[in-house]
Amino acid sequence: MRKLIFAAALLLCLSPLVSAPVALVLGFCFTWLLGHPFQRHNQQAINWLLKASVVGLGFGINAAGALAAGKQGFEITLVSVLVTLLVGAGIGKLLRLAPKVSHLIASGTAICGGSAIAALAPVLRVSEKEMSVSLGTVFLLNAVALLVFPVLGHYLQLSQFQFGLWSAIAIHDTSSVVGAASAYGAEALEVATTVKLARALWIVPVAVVSSFAFRTGNRRVQLPWFIGLFVLAMLLHSYLPGADMLSQQITALSKAGLTVTLFLVGAGLSIDKVKAAGWRPLLLGLTLWVLVAVVSLWGILLSDARS
Repeated sequence: MRKLIFAAALLLCLSPLVSAPVALVLGFCFTWLLGHPFQRHNQQAINWLLKASVVGLGFGINAAGALAAGKQGFEITLVSVLVTLLVGAGIGKLLRLAPKVSHLIASGTAICGGSAIAALAPVLRVSEKEMSVSLGTVFLLNAVALLVFPVLGHYLQLSQFQFGLWSAIAIHDTSSVVGAASAYGAEALEVATTVKLARALWIVPVAVVSSFAFRTGNRRVQLPWFIGLFVLAMLLHSYLPGADMLSQQITALSKAGLTVTLFLVGAGLSIDKVKAAGWRPLLLGLTLWVLVAVVSLWGILLSDARS
């Protein structure tokens, strides 16, 4: 019976009746009340469904507009990544956290949440506990961001472009960035997806530097290959004659896939994971998140005021 209800909830998320934030809460409530019937396969399903959805979203993005958004977001992204890593190391020392845990949380905040942590974990040779604490911290704050950011964006009267850029920099995981931006509007989604995926490429240089800083000698890191497919989809949509015929259908299907992904993300959260993280990692993650959100928003508004 539990599996049937779970399948029915997934189908409901495919309909326009359920938005991305609602899907996240629905998934969490399902696991809290009934338990996850497919817990072992949840993370793998999230991984592949998110990548497929992001690639599909490329068919709804114009290459010229994406390039312009990427240029404007580069400087803010560069500053935010460097500052977050440095401040994270400093606050981690004050909180007496293990250096690797501080670095993982800071990297997840600075780059792309759980994806950055998963990529850096083998490079740093962290323990299972260190990785679990870091992922639990980032996932919890990431879920909160998905619910809070659209509300803040409307309250601050941010434009579509401003919100897309802000969410790409200040929200951790790609799934929640795209979910929050899609709830805000089409232009916000285009800007957020492009800037976020460009930001994800920072995994590579950060991983290499981390291997030297922690003297692990392990410089192997998995490249986010699906970003290349996203760019290819974007180019096909922009320059291939007749591509518009399928673009709308693919984009709509990808948005539905993203909603299902966020349901699975919510279903993967649990009270036990939150308790296991502990207050020190949560305090570090929360401090860095607020810092990135406030400073990046200030930078975006200042840049627009000058232009």
